[in-house]
Amino acid sequence: MDTASPRARFLRAWRGGWGRGRATAAGEAPRREKPPWRILFFGTDRFSAEILRALQAARPDRIVDHLEVVTLPPSHSKVLPVKKYAEQLQLPLHIWPDVGAWENFDVGVVASFGRLLSEDLIRKFPYGVLNVHPSYLPRWRGPAPIIHTVLHGDTVTGVTIMQIRPKRFDVGPIIKQEEFAVPPRCSAKELEPLLSKEGANMLIAVLKNLPESLSKKKEQPKEGVTHAPKVTIAMSCVQWEEQTAEQILRIHRALGAMMPLKTLWMGSSVKLLDFEEEMIPNVTGTYEKPLEGWVGVKTIIHKKKLTATDFYNGYLHSWSQNNSLTMLKNCRFQTLKVTTAKKEAKNFKALSALQV
Repeated sequence: MDTASPRARFLRAWRGGWGRGRATAAGEAPRREKPPWRILFFGTDRFSAEILRALQAARPDRIVDHLEVVTLPPSHSKVLPVKKYAEQLQLPLHIWPDVGAWENFDVGVVASFGRLLSEDLIRKFPYGVLNVHPSYLPRWRGPAPIIHTVLHGDTVTGVTIMQIRPKRFDVGPIIKQEEFAVPPRCSAKELEPLLSKEGANMLIAVLKNLPESLSKKKEQPKEGVTHAPKVTIAMSCVQWEEQTAEQILRIHRALGAMMPLKTLWMGSSVKLLDFEEEMIPNVTGTYEKPLEGWVGVKTIIHKKKLTATDFYNGYLHSWSQNNSLTMLKNCRFQTLKVTTAKKEAKNFKALSALQV
């Protein structure tokens, strides 16, 4: 928190450039008519770290003058990518809900921040707050647009630079928007850096002529709105009776980097890793038949990490030697119920907390 006296804060603001530009309402930063801009950045993850990198790189080009960072407090022992990058660059860093001396800035920039900004805070920025959102809005409003893009098999997505409005996520007017073709079989982890680079370039283009860009903003269409809610542990549970092979592979592409897919085998929870994208002859794997098609898994976690060959030799071979159809049916993967998955997640969190 800034504990300096009002006089000291005023002098510091004056040295930072308050003496330039047209004054606005009392208590707000004077409005600059052109770059370089004083920017307060809000972000957390790898996607937002790429946006921050682009803002820092734009300083020699006189697009960005002063740059400070707001991020979230860590929820576990890992350091958030934005916090790590800001510290490397020795940028002024604030931990939410502290935002520093917000009256010193021209515009705010948000990327994958995950918190609503108050109306009072938004109004303190003469040019408002811009959001770099990795979808072609209004499709996939919400905190997990990249994951839902992959999960639903979208072949085209996009990036949107929009102006934030209070109280609701991702509903503000569009300032700039570009479509982006999703590469075939692309995972969410692979798609994220592609969209972050696209978003970074788009943001810098907007900042080069911010007043003109804002003058051309347009409201989002009311048609085609979809939502991208947070990822839950239940999303990783394979529904063998309801999902096709393609749907299961999409879940793996969307969530595999965050959490392994889960299933039930002989009453025990099993994690599935390293999926085969198609059934290939003479390639070792454990194959399972869902609602439609076949799914191949090369690595499994059952008590310990096992290759498909080891899993077959250690657990399935003896069952397959017995010609009982009942036994063969019992040794197939089955759907893991959501309640069991939630209990597992709670135990995992408790164990993680003990290890910190």
